[in-house]
Amino acid sequence: TSNADRLTANQWLMGHPDCSRFVIGATVNDDDGPGQFVPVSPESSAADRQILETIFENFAGTTFRADRPAVALARLAGMIARQPGLFFWQIPRAAWSWLLRLLGPSKVTMAEAYTESGEGSFDHGIFDQLLRQHVSAPGFVDYEELAADAHILGTYLESIAGVDFAALARDEKLALLINTYNAATLQLVLDHLPLTSIKNIPTRDRWKARRWNIGGTVFSLEEIENNELRSKFIDPRIHFAINYGCPKLRCAAFTGPDIHAELDAHTHDVHGDPRWARVIGRRMELTKIYRWYEGDFVQAAGSVSGWAADYVPDAPEPASISWLPYGWALNAA
Repeated sequence: TSNADRLTANQWLMGHPDCSRFVIGATVNDDDGPGQFVPVSPESSAADRQILETIFENFAGTTFRADRPAVALARLAGMIARQPGLFFWQIPRAAWSWLLRLLGPSKVTMAEAYTESGEGSFDHGIFDQLLRQHVSAPGFVDYEELAADAHILGTYLESIAGVDFAALARDEKLALLINTYNAATLQLVLDHLPLTSIKNIPTRDRWKARRWNIGGTVFSLEEIENNELRSKFIDPRIHFAINYGCPKLRCAAFTGPDIHAELDAHTHDVHGDPRWARVIGRRMELTKIYRWYEGDFVQAAGSVSGWAADYVPDAPEPASISWLPYGWALNAA
């Protein structure tokens, strides 16, 4: 399709600058029905955004059909398969920003929701024992050994379902939510072994699946992260504490009384690993967690570099920032 009228209409298009044809959408097949054409547009509906998210999350396994509206996409798909780095390098910065807004994590306004909270506590002892037994100091999980203790993990998750969440103190709430997220992720991986990446789990069963009960309310992992943690605590250290099946998992449970010291120590520990942060001259190379959740770090410290400087060893000031590749390989021992 001709790109001129669409560019003047300020519609975001993806394509190589040397090509005469540009992507105007995608035809995607899934397990639930026939292919559906999805336009690439800032005005995409919620349903279309979900399909686009699926495309980008499972790019290598997506089936592109050369239906008439998607001829350009079919031509481009071959180019991407041959030279993916070239394609993504050519996408303008503004287009990347829009794609992050459309397909990336939800943007939230962080706030402290529990300034007047209860005084109750919760015992994470059995989860702490599991982590110390099956997670190594570098944060890798022996999933085969953990599977033998799956009943203990199940007992812990059942106990969370019966907690009086409203009665917990603020820091107890924070520790419980982080531990619940991590325990649920471990259970999710166990349910789908063998895996090489958490992204091998079907999208509908992964972060959006509502199956995790906290005090009688059932959440998805995405809801725990965005609605219960990010929206109700001003603390970006959360991003290094919750485990997506690949970041460094703390080999002990978080606890209410010591949550701040534990979060700080773990965040320092993560940033001491060159997979997550390193310094080259006056440049900080950071995990893409900072890019995906930039708004959280800006709200907390005014800038990504300002927040990271407290945790990156020998961080230069001022510093330029580049992004490290994010590895989705399973954190298996």
